[in-house]
Amino acid sequence: MRCSPKEIRRIILKQSKRAHVGHIGSALSIADIIAVLYADTLRVPNPEDPERDRFVLSKGHAALALYAALFLSGWLDEEQLDTYCGDGSLLGVHPEHALRGVDFASGSLGHGMSLAAGAALAARLQRSPRRAFALLSDAECNCGPVWEAVMFAAHHKLSNLIAIVDLNGQQALGYTQQVLSLEPMAARWSAFGWDVHEVDGHDLPELRETFARLDTTSGPPHVLIARTVFGKGVSYMQSQIKWHYWPMSDAEYQQALNEVEAAP
Repeated sequence: MRCSPKEIRRIILKQSKRAHVGHIGSALSIADIIAVLYADTLRVPNPEDPERDRFVLSKGHAALALYAALFLSGWLDEEQLDTYCGDGSLLGVHPEHALRGVDFASGSLGHGMSLAAGAALAARLQRSPRRAFALLSDAECNCGPVWEAVMFAAHHKLSNLIAIVDLNGQQALGYTQQVLSLEPMAARWSAFGWDVHEVDGHDLPELRETFARLDTTSGPPHVLIARTVFGKGVSYMQSQIKWHYWPMSDAEYQQALNEVEAAP
């Protein structure tokens, strides 16, 4: 099965509607990034390989995008996928490390960078070629522990650490520029000694090429500041705060699915 943005978005919509659970816009925002990571970037022959790259979905509330990628990669079957948010399921609103393919539980915002930095340092100490990736939200960068980990990683020159900031400009209760602006985001990371790349978070070739040219054996850690659209792919969700939590009606679901299916 191909891990494509369209397939990921289709699964996000289907499972969200079936479970009547929100966090749709946040998951749609990262669908393209997740697709490039799982189809072209992460070195994970299988989830049990000790030398696999490590991935932390720090913005854990977007877990549906991750579950879709695990399913499309063949590490999660359809029966499991259909238990999303059900009683006793390992597929909750936030990812749990007991689920095959999930390296770290996450969801308490601000801690994923520390986990990824630790994984990168562990790889160096073990002389392993594995890399560590962390996908954060822009609003998550309001949290102090993020910047502690950023300073730690730069100090130790963790070149095998790659952060991706999903810069969609909004959070649970408002737009980031109104709640707590962090612009210019790229300049902030650069000031802490990181190798910074500003990218379009929906441009698949640009994402692939940027990941591919990173030097993960020497130099500083890397960050992609990925500018995205919250709710990308569904017109009535795009940049709308309520779709951080809101579930879909039957009519809204059908419109969303039609728009995703019609996209190239």
